[in-house]
Amino acid sequence: MSNIVIRPMELKDLDQVEEIERKSFTSVWTKNLYKKELLENHFAYYFVIEKDDKLIGFCGLWLVLDEAQVTNIAVDPQYRGQGYGAMLFQYMLNHAMTRGATNLSLEVRYSNYTAQRLYQKFGLEKAGIRKNYYTDNNEDAIVMWVRL
Repeated sequence: MSNIVIRPMELKDLDQVEEIERKSFTSVWTKNLYKKELLENHFAYYFVIEKDDKLIGFCGLWLVLDEAQVTNIAVDPQYRGQGYGAMLFQYMLNHAMTRGATNLSLEVRYSNYTAQRLYQKFGLEKAGIRKNYYTDNNEDAIVMWVRL
């Protein structure tokens, strides 16, 4: 049986996080950006998911007062479709609620139907469009949110 652990992201994780970033996104966050988020942004919370001691995904969240904003979430492509993204998202939601968040929002690519379906399973609804949000190809983002 696999050993699954979700824990706060640490500086030692950044090489693996960067690798998953490159496999998952066309416009990537750098290791230095994550380092700054971990060390300097007091509103930021980042988590990783490990399977059998291998980092297979991560997510990020900003909490300001009672508002939670998902910054990113990614699972290594070879582990997608196995429920790890849902586990990670649930963990992040629980963290936001225990910290007093009453609303959670995020942006998702207009073409990313898989992610949209995942977020809808957690009660998020489409609330609007951010035109040309993604700088790599000017794709629109769908804004989704849920009251926690």
